[in-house]
Amino acid sequence: MESYEFLMLVAIILLSTKVFGLLSEKVHMPQVVGALLVGVILGPSCFNILHETDFLVKSAEIGVIFLMFMAGLDTDLEELKSTGKASFVIALIGVIVPLIGGFATYYVFFGKTVPADKAVLESVFIGVVLTATSVSITVETLREMGKLKGKVGTSILGAAIIDDILGIIALTVITSFADPDVNIIFVLLKIILFFAFVVICAVIIHKVFQKMEQKYGRKRRVAIYAVAFCFFMSYCAEEFFGVADITGAYFAGLILCNISDTKSYIASKVTVTSYMFFTPIFFASIGIKTVVTGLTPTLIVFSIVLLIVAIITKIVGCGIGALICKFDRHEALSVGIGMVSRGEVALIVAQKGAQVGLISETMFPAIVVVVIVTTLITPILLKMTMADKKVAKEA
Repeated sequence: MESYEFLMLVAIILLSTKVFGLLSEKVHMPQVVGALLVGVILGPSCFNILHETDFLVKSAEIGVIFLMFMAGLDTDLEELKSTGKASFVIALIGVIVPLIGGFATYYVFFGKTVPADKAVLESVFIGVVLTATSVSITVETLREMGKLKGKVGTSILGAAIIDDILGIIALTVITSFADPDVNIIFVLLKIILFFAFVVICAVIIHKVFQKMEQKYGRKRRVAIYAVAFCFFMSYCAEEFFGVADITGAYFAGLILCNISDTKSYIASKVTVTSYMFFTPIFFASIGIKTVVTGLTPTLIVFSIVLLIVAIITKIVGCGIGALICKFDRHEALSVGIGMVSRGEVALIVAQKGAQVGLISETMFPAIVVVVIVTTLITPILLKMTMADKKVAKEA
């Protein structure tokens, strides 16, 4: 007999994320904080009312794709060009510092419990997990605050895309030592081909939508074509090039971001679809995924230390990169905080490592703790830091 339980789950998620979001706003926090808490409180970690289903997983994936597509649409292309070099430097140092921090933390705790070569490999992998960045939460927070298009917001978005590419390379290198089927040269070639594919799509699709703007104006078919293009780019990125689907979605929005009238119309339609259904499910799903079980005293201490290292290394690494690129200290701090959230990306990286034997299941609770806390703390710190500079300085 067919189950209709998913309808009740959706009803609970939509209602509770909105209620908790409004409560968050009442205490001067971004609404996304409340939406994230819904998954943690009502999920397996607490009351176990909400649980992961295939329908929710796929709906959440669409939600984050829409979120990054809209981030691409909202991007100021000229600002992105001007911050391109800075984004690369921020991403590079923001990968190196957490990699070192994660390696050192794991090696100190568990380096002597396994053979030396395995200890080094596992330590490096924990460092790779900490290099991950999930900016979907940051994107939503910046949009709520109206700061997504500024210098800091654009730099964070650019750095996050580069961070994603560097993370894929680092993950491929480390897994190649454990899995002989992984070919680093092949992976690098696919990444280069992905960017070539994006350029070709940009040239063709941009002209197509310019003609549609002249012929159809603000008709629904234009928004439908744009969403179809977004899903096409997401699919191609993940399936053919091994790049995250949300990166493909972001580039889809970026390709359409400077078609003035069409862009605003597409954004208005996608925003309604996304925020009425898919995005609340995505935010709740992060909390639903985070199940903390099997924490021993040693793992609890390790989890706390790893969490502190995860937060500090991203802020310091990305902050130093921003300072090198002539950002002032307040902007550099904002950039660093914006890159702190690990979100679902760290979980995905950890799962890939588990598949090739680079991490045991006993380590997952520690990574889950990092995911939960960094995801929750990022919007709160951003709200404090990116408020009026005088207020931020006092905070």
